Amino acid sequence: MAEEKKQKFWRWTESNWKNPDIDWKNAKYITVGIDVGSVSSQACIMADGNIHAYANMRTGSDSPNSARNALNYALEATDMLEDRMDYCVGTGYGRVNVPFADRSITEIACHARGANFIYGPEARTVLDVGGQDIKAIQCDEKGRVTNFLMNDKCAAGTGRGMEVFADLLGMPINDVGERSFQVKEEPNAVSSTCVVYAKSEATGLLRKGWSTEEVLAAYCRAMAERIFSLVERLGVTPEFAVTGGMAKNRGVMDRLMPMIKLERMNTEWDTQIAGAVGAALFGYALCKKGKRRKK
Repeated sequence: MAEEKKQKFWRWTESNWKNPDIDWKNAKYITVGIDVGSVSSQACIMADGNIHAYANMRTGSDSPNSARNALNYALEATDMLEDRMDYCVGTGYGRVNVPFADRSITEIACHARGANFIYGPEARTVLDVGGQDIKAIQCDEKGRVTNFLMNDKCAAGTGRGMEVFADLLGMPINDVGERSFQVKEEPNAVSSTCVVYAKSEATGLLRKGWSTEEVLAAYCRAMAERIFSLVERLGVTPEFAVTGGMAKNRGVMDRLMPMIKLERMNTEWDTQIAGAVGAALFGYALCKKGKRRKK
């Protein structure tokens, strides 16, 4: 029964996709980026620096298996075999546990490079709200990191924190953003950014008669304020891009952007694949320098 509850409320939609306009058979180099995060894992398959296929799924308890599962899920979308891969770069929280990777690169560098690709070279400030941390990154027109700040490892203000709240309130996580605006008046943020204490506070508010939507609004505002405190310390240079799953949550993003006083950039790509895209692009650059794996 508990497992059904988790499946129903805090699981976001997993997906894989193949680009119908890219034929891997015509590519000189096939590179793969694997981003193993604390909550989600992504695999991106690139053909000569263009996205051929990708997968986005939940990270399991075993990082090597999560990396393998993400790659297999991406390969399911295409007819390419794994042995066609010329180079693989691992990134993310579990980057050292990608057994088939030729190299690992930090998620800071990969998200900056990936944002440069999925948003365009105008991106100068990149916000990545991961499963357990928040990263604010400044980069140049080539996606190279020029500065960054990162919060301590803590679920407050992160994807995992939002999952905890979705589970607590019995609401599908994909509905959180919209439902948080279904309030007559915007409430104040919950006072604690710690997920443990915020859960207790939320429970108390529900007992006082607050609606589920009001509690969600209060927590989304608290998350937005926590994220803003980090971004403000780094400084924001336009254009502003957001990567990771939190980019899909308008409950947080639509409260954050007025604080920043900027519009965020738009992209047609899944914002969760940015790290994997950046990793695959680093692999492509290495192949062009003669670092292609021996077969």
